[in-house]
Amino acid sequence: MTLIGRTRERGIATLSLDSPDNRNALSAALVGELADALTDCAKDHDVRAIVLTHTGTTFCAGADLRDPPHPDALVGLLRQILDLPKPVVGRVTGHVRAGGLGLLGACDITAASDQATFAFTEVRIGVAPAVISLPLLPRTDPRALARYCLTGERLDAGEAARIGLLTATGDDVDTVLAPVLDGLRRAAPQALAETKQLLTARVLETFDRDAARLTALSARLFASPQAREGMAAFLERRDPSWVL
Repeated sequence: MTLIGRTRERGIATLSLDSPDNRNALSAALVGELADALTDCAKDHDVRAIVLTHTGTTFCAGADLRDPPHPDALVGLLRQILDLPKPVVGRVTGHVRAGGLGLLGACDITAASDQATFAFTEVRIGVAPAVISLPLLPRTDPRALARYCLTGERLDAGEAARIGLLTATGDDVDTVLAPVLDGLRRAAPQALAETKQLLTARVLETFDRDAARLTALSARLFASPQAREGMAAFLERRDPSWVL
């Protein structure tokens, strides 16, 4: 079963998270397949840029609690997006939760329809947004990130754009992205690669400095009793025991 759809048009490769039955959750299989697809795009001289999007009503619901990827695999995927020599554009027309926000944080440009919603839901299942903070902390408003990571509140597309999670939003995401993709098609491949490297250098510097520590934190929290209770409660559609 293929979990990543692939198409290409005029130098733009589109990779679609295509596991709608579990809301495109980050399973070990999906993470591995997406990493392979990105590697193929990086080697393809006919690909100028990559659009990362989704099928179904959810871009990504976060980690697949029944088949979660190892934290090292997710770290590797996020770093791969950041270090890819071609721009990666996130395109969202649905909901984004937890680990899905890490994918957007790693993208160079992100756009969403006005109907999209976002939430850092980790604290509600007993863990922390440890690994996904690697690309997000350098790129988003720290006060806003503190609020939404600590509370798990839902935010709309306008607020996501205000805090730096999105580049742009609009009623029709493809209309929003049209001038972006036109600009990428007009740019020289070498210039795109060098400019991306310039823009991501500081993000990668802190990423590499903190990756091992945050990977260990993620693994420790996911193995904790509170996380087991939180994940069980989520799967059983009930409140976890700590809710007041």
